[in-house]
Amino acid sequence: MGDFFGDAAFPPVERKAAYGRLAAERVGTIAQIAFLSRDFTEIVEANALVAVDDEHDPEGSSTAFERAHVAALLAQAKDRLTDLDRALERLERGDYGRCEVCGEPIPAERLEVRPAATTCVPCAATH
Repeated sequence: MGDFFGDAAFPPVERKAAYGRLAAERVGTIAQIAFLSRDFTEIVEANALVAVDDEHDPEGSSTAFERAHVAALLAQAKDRLTDLDRALERLERGDYGRCEVCGEPIPAERLEVRPAATTCVPCAATH
């Protein structure tokens, strides 16, 4: 990462805090992706060992649901990682903390809760 802590619009202390939140959440998201990937692989491998007939096997539908559920969680985690990477890019460019819709600053409280937020609360509510 370049020297992105010097932008006067986003004081260095706040930039460092934002970077810390984004980096920590990114590490957690990568760990979640690894866990879910292992879980998904285990489900698929377990099903490969038995002849699964979802229509006649009483466990088949729950196995299919579990596989779909883990796949959905994995997709959400990957999307989250992409959002975090984009937020880090915005921070580096100096665009972080500005609403992409109206251009106004995103309140610090919102960024603390949702570090990858791209919109302020009013714009998020209307879009």
